[in-house]
Amino acid sequence: MPTLKLPDNPPTRPLLHQIQWLTQPLEVLETYAQQYGDIFTFPIGIGSKPTVLISNPQGIQEIFSASPNQLDSGEAAGIKLPLLGQQSLIALSGKRHQRQRKLLTPPFHGERMLAYGQLIHDIILEVTSRWKIGEPFSVRSSMQEISFEVILKAVFGLEEGSRYAQLKELLTARLNPKLPLLQAATLLFPALQQDLGPWSPWGHFLRQRQQIDELIYAEIAERRQQLDLSRTDILSLMMSARDEGGEAMSDVELRDELITLLVAGHETTATSLAWAFYWIHYLPEVRQKLLQELDSLGGNSDPNTIFRLPYLNAVCQETLRIYPVTLFAFPRVVKSSLQIMGYQFEPGMIVSPCIYLTHHREDLYPEPKQFKPERFLERQFLPYEYLPFGGGNRRCLGMAFALFEMKLVLAKVLAHWHMELVGSKPVQPVRKGLLMTPEKGVPMVIKGKRFNQRILKMASNSA
Repeated sequence: MPTLKLPDNPPTRPLLHQIQWLTQPLEVLETYAQQYGDIFTFPIGIGSKPTVLISNPQGIQEIFSASPNQLDSGEAAGIKLPLLGQQSLIALSGKRHQRQRKLLTPPFHGERMLAYGQLIHDIILEVTSRWKIGEPFSVRSSMQEISFEVILKAVFGLEEGSRYAQLKELLTARLNPKLPLLQAATLLFPALQQDLGPWSPWGHFLRQRQQIDELIYAEIAERRQQLDLSRTDILSLMMSARDEGGEAMSDVELRDELITLLVAGHETTATSLAWAFYWIHYLPEVRQKLLQELDSLGGNSDPNTIFRLPYLNAVCQETLRIYPVTLFAFPRVVKSSLQIMGYQFEPGMIVSPCIYLTHHREDLYPEPKQFKPERFLERQFLPYEYLPFGGGNRRCLGMAFALFEMKLVLAKVLAHWHMELVGSKPVQPVRKGLLMTPEKGVPMVIKGKRFNQRILKMASNSA
């Protein structure tokens, strides 16, 4: 049986490696894959335990199908996300994770998810109504506005008012730092997490988090005092959920899950939409095919119909393949000895599927650097070959909701507006915090409205 080994030539200058990892993550991953193949150890951060990265579908299948008694995630796997909290689904493991996942699953599926179609539609109209013909703007910034409003209204259930305005201001500042690389460094390197006062990066973060928490807990307390069973926002659904023992979620659990849904659903969806608009307009043939599909809908354009459009779905899938916003699936810690790809893994080792490298395998995706939605029409990829939302018992709960939102935004905007990219230079991915985003936010300009085409209208009964 082979023994898993470290790369033959691990970085001899850890600090230099971390600087490169911070500034050029895709290049670093590709260099390691070329040198060491489908499986290798990788130092994520200074002082952190090396993670075994796997980009082989067989190995990923074995990881996703392993029992939680053998492989589990959460804090034990090195996940430390201070903004989310210790009761976040991402930080939990074992039976606590299973309980929380069951409580959170229903609001994101079926009719409950589709019920948010009219709300998303109204938010799209509100944001795009501020666009001005001939004036360049950042698509990503506009997509951030849309995804942020969707979360505040559909997830938090907030309405316009003082608390809404305060939370929006604080959360926007938290999620869009002026120095994103500094924030990324602070999150990646625990040694930088020192409270040296309100002007220090970590001190500012802690005080900002406290202000956000006070507002969220005030909202939860108000909801508990004025219980309204007719509300359909996700916070209300979470508050009414009960586990097998009849227990409800605590205030701390509600707070941590709300922040988790915000962080996991805001930046990721906005970034994916920005990439989608870029590729659609960078490749005229893609835009033409997509507009033909959208125009063919006629008056039958309810959210469920849009959600099932094959070429629109392929465009979204290819967008999430070529530049997945997260490079890895959640790391797993080995709890009892097991084999992966014939290698023996012992307790305490950390293993993680590498989404980016898997999505760029030549044997799965010929010409992986090329944007080709047709590959998803010609072949159905397995969950361990295509994994933008992770997999196994750690697959993102908001996957269907995120795709639903992406498709509604793309359909409405493309049907209504004629847009063009500013400049012809290819847009490159850059690190923003822990995510990979398009540089400069994809600058575009509105050329006019598509008056000569049928404008998509949401069915009034979709609310």
